[in-house]
Amino acid sequence: MGLDLRQLRYFREIVARGSITRAAAALRVAQPALSLQVKAMEQALGTRLLIRGQGGVTPTEAGALLAARAQAILDDLARAEDEVRSLGGDPAGMVRLGLPGTIGGIVALPLIEAARGRHPRITLTIAEAMSGFVADWLEQGRVDLGVLYVPPRAVGVASDPLLEEELVVLAPAADTDLPAQMALADLRGRRMVLPGPAHGLRALVDAALLDQGFAPQIAVEVDSYSSIKSLVAAGYGLSILPRHALRDDLARGRLRAVRIADPGLWRRVHLACPTRRPMTPAQQAIRDLLRDVVAGLVQSGAWGPARPVIANGRITVAELLDRGHGAVVLARDKQSSE
Repeated sequence: MGLDLRQLRYFREIVARGSITRAAAALRVAQPALSLQVKAMEQALGTRLLIRGQGGVTPTEAGALLAARAQAILDDLARAEDEVRSLGGDPAGMVRLGLPGTIGGIVALPLIEAARGRHPRITLTIAEAMSGFVADWLEQGRVDLGVLYVPPRAVGVASDPLLEEELVVLAPAADTDLPAQMALADLRGRRMVLPGPAHGLRALVDAALLDQGFAPQIAVEVDSYSSIKSLVAAGYGLSILPRHALRDDLARGRLRAVRIADPGLWRRVHLACPTRRPMTPAQQAIRDLLRDVVAGLVQSGAWGPARPVIANGRITVAELLDRGHGAVVLARDKQSSE
């Protein structure tokens, strides 16, 4: 006898909570009944699924595989239900979006507000982490859409560029010796506070400086933008960050931003999604809405200095705005939501 959907839901909850007791409370199922379900699953599969300990349970290798497959099966079922419900009407269902922390601080609120106004039947869940973690979530199927700073290399994940954002040199507000604009070559010999070598921004900075014939002189390595800004403000060295990550600090006079001389230093932002399964109408709606929200942030200057990208021969929404078509796009979207 095989497993059923109810058992898969039970097992997913047990593994997620690390405890049969906590899972039983969340599922509103008696603990002995839940334990019997696990025993029945182990007998049906002929292998142990959970290791029980004083602090709860942990999945065996077979249990971890089953939990991952159960999540995928239940997600597919939810998508199918959403697609059927959406036929001939407004898109409905849950969409999970992964954002890097700095982008989340700009995009999350306007996107949520736009989604509630335009697609009230969609439940939007946003998770924030470093870009590398968002890429892992996409590969694992834990999010439906993701914004990345590096195009995904995993099979089954595709992306299009959204825009390119300008990076600037970050200095303490009291450092008045630096000009309003400087060349990358002027960073030779200066102490720098940068993320570690595994961070995408660090790889970009290293490559840019190597092109100038030198490597950065590292004072401190830390994979946190807030920590980088604090260390720069305290005088540990200069850094390079996207300007939008500095808005509050610049407004408070805590830090100053120095533009990099032409051609400058730019970082590309990508919108990615898994390709192993078709997108649901709800996912397509949030993908398109995200593009429009980003375009509006670029047009208003809220993102900071940014420029459009030609993606696979197609012009991004950001470039349409740059060419003067933004009023048409945004007016159409506003009208459709009223």
